[in-house]
Amino acid sequence: MSEKESKNSPQAPEKGGLSRRGFLGASAMTGAAVAATAFGSAVMTRESWAAAVKDAQQKIHVAPGELDDYYGFWSGGHQGEVRVIGVPSMRELMRIPVFNVDSATGWGLTNESKHIMGESAKFQNGDCHHPHISMTDGKYDGKYLFINDKANSRVARIRLDIMKCDKMLTVPNVQAIHGLRLQKVPHTKYVFANAEFVIPHPNDGKNFDLQSKDSYTMFNAIDAEKMEMAFQVIVDGNLDNTDADYTGKYAAATCYNSEKAYDLGGMMRNERDWVVVFNIERIEAAIKAGKFTTIGDSKVPVVDGREGSELTRYIPVPKNPHGCNTSSDGKYFIANGKLSPTVTMIEIAKLDDLFAGKLKEPRDVVAAEPELGLGPLHTTFDGRGNAYTTLFIDSQVVKWNMADAVRAYQGEKVNYIKQKLDVQYQPGHLHASLTETSEADGKWLIALCKFSKDRFLPTGPLHPENDQLIDISGDEMKLVHDGPTYAEPHDCILARRDQIKTRKIWERNDPYFAPTVAMAKKDGINLETDNKVIRDGKKVRVYMTSMAPTYGITEFNVKQGDEVTVTITNIDQIEDVSHGFVMVNHGASMEISPQQTSSITFIADKPGLHWYYCSWFCHALHMEMVGRMLVEPA
Repeated sequence: MSEKESKNSPQAPEKGGLSRRGFLGASAMTGAAVAATAFGSAVMTRESWAAAVKDAQQKIHVAPGELDDYYGFWSGGHQGEVRVIGVPSMRELMRIPVFNVDSATGWGLTNESKHIMGESAKFQNGDCHHPHISMTDGKYDGKYLFINDKANSRVARIRLDIMKCDKMLTVPNVQAIHGLRLQKVPHTKYVFANAEFVIPHPNDGKNFDLQSKDSYTMFNAIDAEKMEMAFQVIVDGNLDNTDADYTGKYAAATCYNSEKAYDLGGMMRNERDWVVVFNIERIEAAIKAGKFTTIGDSKVPVVDGREGSELTRYIPVPKNPHGCNTSSDGKYFIANGKLSPTVTMIEIAKLDDLFAGKLKEPRDVVAAEPELGLGPLHTTFDGRGNAYTTLFIDSQVVKWNMADAVRAYQGEKVNYIKQKLDVQYQPGHLHASLTETSEADGKWLIALCKFSKDRFLPTGPLHPENDQLIDISGDEMKLVHDGPTYAEPHDCILARRDQIKTRKIWERNDPYFAPTVAMAKKDGINLETDNKVIRDGKKVRVYMTSMAPTYGITEFNVKQGDEVTVTITNIDQIEDVSHGFVMVNHGASMEISPQQTSSITFIADKPGLHWYYCSWFCHALHMEMVGRMLVEPA
């Protein structure tokens, strides 16, 4: 080996061993070799290095014409969307706009999307964190995906058959919906959502004292089918992340600001914060018995779950805990310490005794508190008794065995840590395939890293983040893929491809565009056949069909200042033949897929001739699919 090769080769030894820095500066395939050798004694040869790279490539390769094994749903972070990614290829398949404005589909512009967004359509930003798929009997049923908006205190629902948002709710009485999880059994009756920040009640500017009894935040339960509030629970401290058990009886949430402070030092004052456990059956019974109140104009039932309530229990844990994760075997709630090197394993089977007063101390439900490393944030599971935790400060994922951790807590000398894998860099959430269900299969793990530094081509001061795909099917974790991503995706979820059943074209009776159908019916319009202009004073409604490569109406007249609503029904019946509508210089654009009806409203404020065109390439004569709006001066 030449001198130059010896200095730059990833396997160049440092003090007789492997150079970690050499590995970190190389490619994702280099990372695969790190995983393969991190716990071995031999320095890799050029041949073994090549073999590791080839193995990694084979694991993630999905050949042309073949399909991925899993649907991955990534939160779009500050973009306010959900991204659909195939795993293991890590190819982006689709983006689902939710809390953002999307000119490609017209989300946030069309009348249908504004109807779904309701009053919150006025917000053009979102900060989505936690995507979760609805369940039946602890398994994904592929019906819905739910996602939160921390920025504007909203929760949205996506129909997975069409992969579009169909409901959105602003949670009343609180600020900043962060942690979100779903009831797992017998089905997803409730969406559990934590409001992170403590606020005064009423929040009318007359009281700013967070220490007062009237300042608090709440745990929120949303009816998953109706997408309406079910109940709210007042808590001590703040709320961070949440999860539910596999009986339908309990949910738990972490609190990192038990001090109810507003400054950094104040929020770190206590050596222990807590996990608050909610007894869902008792809460439902209290509401049924009328033991609730309401806040302000909201009619949502509110119960008091502060310390001493029969509805909750507070379990002290160290320090500023963050993630709250239910093990896939249903045995534990795991609270991740963040400012403690430990995670706390709460034994769910003991919660009945805790609520019945049969235990001396709340911490009697703690089964173990293993020390893992610096900055534990979130934990996921492989279904084989192993847990995987991100270490933010150490930039690692640690694999550890839950049964061994319990034995060690009981005094046995056993090593519960099985492996630590370097990831690049500062991982937050991580997610293993099917890990939130009883079917966790231990095949793939995604580490969502906050920093990327030297992993990709430079992009200026704002760097991409890094999603890393890790093979966990064997005894050792193997890093097999780096994936740059934008604007903090934050979290993701994986479902088997057979669990998601999508439509190829729309059904004409779909409730998604029912309000527009009702409007057309009132105007006496058959949306599948009619191409008409309805004039109602200063309001003009233009109904047209579209079939590649033409619109049913290619010219219509209005007057300056008219409010124009264009409604288009795509009567093509072939999948992939989507049309678009863009009115030039009017800020109006939308997508209309096969058998879909879409509508958009704008003001014709400029006299003259204005073209409209199809924005989705649909035909060899796509460029000729145009029309004109003629605007007469006022």
